[in-house]
Amino acid sequence: MRRFLTVLAALATLSLTNCGYNAIQSEDEQVKASWSEVVSQYQRRADLVPNLVNTVKGYAQQEKDVLIGVTNARAKVGSIQATQEMLNDPGQFQKFESAQNELSGALSRLLVVTENYPQLKSDALFRDLMSQLEGTENRIAVARNRYIKAVQDYNVTIRSFPTNVTARMFGYKERPNFTVENEKEISAAPKVDFSPMPAPSK
Repeated sequence: MRRFLTVLAALATLSLTNCGYNAIQSEDEQVKASWSEVVSQYQRRADLVPNLVNTVKGYAQQEKDVLIGVTNARAKVGSIQATQEMLNDPGQFQKFESAQNELSGALSRLLVVTENYPQLKSDALFRDLMSQLEGTENRIAVARNRYIKAVQDYNVTIRSFPTNVTARMFGYKERPNFTVENEKEISAAPKVDFSPMPAPSK
């Protein structure tokens, strides 16, 4: 009896391996790990926003609309719980992506405004925040690209025969991915230029 159970277990293991079960597990874990990195980098950016807004406000209080836009976009990002369960809910994933894109746009508008304030651009705290923001945007781009690739691999696997049969049997479904619309613009790090302003003509 024991030998029969051993043979049965071996056959079951071999069957799961040949039908792609292990590949699905591996790629599913890769998607989850990549997603965690995306969320971590986006959170890093969100954490920079309050200090950035306060620093700009100190030099450019009249840019109220732009500052409120960044603050509101940051609040919307913070209101969305970016859990692993979101990977199974395309609607929630779309809301997350939309909120992050809105914050990206608001930050871009803020950076455009700061060009009009040379004293702000020379402020040490502002320069440090800009350096951190630029580095974070670069890490976001890398994390997004890794996630996009991981999801592509996973989705292809669960749609391909014979692993699609296994995926259906165990309830694995396609994962939502970041849209490619404006992908180049969204993933580009902000351009930060600290060159001195030209002297006014006499």
